[in-house]
Amino acid sequence: MHYDSNAEDISDTRLDYYVGECLVIDARGSKPLITVDTLPNLQGVERVLFKTYSNFPRDFWDHTFTAIAPSTIKYLATSGVKLVGIDSPSIDPQNSKTMDAHKAVLGADMRILEGLVLDDVSEGIYELIALPLAIEGGDASPVRAILRQIDHVS
Repeated sequence: MHYDSNAEDISDTRLDYYVGECLVIDARGSKPLITVDTLPNLQGVERVLFKTYSNFPRDFWDHTFTAIAPSTIKYLATSGVKLVGIDSPSIDPQNSKTMDAHKAVLGADMRILEGLVLDDVSEGIYELIALPLAIEGGDASPVRAILRQIDHVS
């Protein structure tokens, strides 16, 4: 709702977006924008988290954080991704006035997680559990995001 007043509030969002298998992608070399050409094969992936920091900046505000290109959001959506997450404060650049990546997420009925701490997380497949609080009238919610390693049996 903080970028579209007609969007649903956080208490109405479906929780299945925030629980399930996800792919963590190491995007530390992607500044200023994560682009489609940096993505691996996304077949069957419904949730993608981007790691852009080696160490999350806890003691300062990084004005030059990595964001996600709107074309990348559109590509993720057409690939079947329903949730995108990032360890930076926003999927749009610091000085964006148009919030094009956010609007692409809204247009594709996707969900966003921002400000994740992925310091000790390696690229790979995990189970994500990141339930938002049901805040009536809220445009967002804090979550306690948990990644659990998935042991694949071959």
